[in-house]
Amino acid sequence: MAADPADLLRQHGIQVTAQRIAVLRAVSAQPHVTADGVAEAVRGEIGAISLQSVYDALSLLATEGLIRRIQPAGSPARFEDRVGDNHHHLICRICGRVVDVDCAVGSAPCLAASSDEGYEIDEAEVAYWGRCPDCVARRPARSRSNPRPRSHALKTSRSHRRAVSLRPKR
Repeated sequence: MAADPADLLRQHGIQVTAQRIAVLRAVSAQPHVTADGVAEAVRGEIGAISLQSVYDALSLLATEGLIRRIQPAGSPARFEDRVGDNHHHLICRICGRVVDVDCAVGSAPCLAASSDEGYEIDEAEVAYWGRCPDCVARRPARSRSNPRPRSHALKTSRSHRRAVSLRPKR
């Protein structure tokens, strides 16, 4: 985050509060941080804050375009302050580490759909899955015919994903 957090909030017409400033700082300091990680960092900076207040601040900041929310399959939502470009993510299926990678080809949306079905496409969200260098060093690769399953934290069954997708949004 290059600008002063308070100035950034004011420029977007958002009321400046200690909680919002602390949330912005936490996301800036820890790219791809979860809401729980933000809450922990904010509590370290300003003291008590409810998890709901953290979620509210994250939602507002994402809606206003100050931060970006990503949610890799089977993982909690993560937040980053790298906004304004169409970058993608590399995700380790063993430890869950997430890193940025620049757009696959060209400018946004950088991938062309075979048919736009009348949509005005302005972004492509891509997640590359594999193993990070640390996990590769710890364990040799299994053959393609017998790939290593995702870690328990990232693993979900098809029936669970289907059930979750059918649940009403809260």
